[in-house]
Amino acid sequence: MKLVVLACLLAVALAAPRPEETEDDLETEDALEDERQDSGDGNFNWAIETENGIAMSVIGTPGAEKGQVNMEGSYRLTFPDGTPAEVSFIANEFGFQPESDLLPTPHPLPPHVHELLRIAEEQRAAGITFE
Repeated sequence: MKLVVLACLLAVALAAPRPEETEDDLETEDALEDERQDSGDGNFNWAIETENGIAMSVIGTPGAEKGQVNMEGSYRLTFPDGTPAEVSFIANEFGFQPESDLLPTPHPLPPHVHELLRIAEEQRAAGITFE
C-alpha cells in the first residue's frame, strides 16, 4: 500500500510544473516522452517517461455515474538497489485495483478451514441455524 501511495505522489510531482519554469523549460526537461490527450468529456490518455527510468501511462474513460472517470494504466520505476518495480491498475466504481508482484498476498487458508466452510454450507442448505 505504501508503494501505491508513493507512486501516486511521484506521478503528481512529475506532472506538476515548477513555479520558476516556463512551458519551454518543461519540454527540455529530462522527459523522454510526454504525450497528453484530453477530449474534455472524460476520455483522455497520457504517457510520461523520464531519463531516470520512471514511467507512467493512464487511459481514462467516462464512468457509469455522472462525473465518474474510469482509469487504467501502469507505472514503473527502479528502486535504489536496482530492483525494477511495475504496477498496473484499474480505478473504477469498484475502487483502485493494483496488480504487481511487489504487492503482498494473503496467506492461503489452512485445509481444515475449507472443510469447515463446506460443512457450514451443507448446514445452511439443510436449514440448520445456530443462535
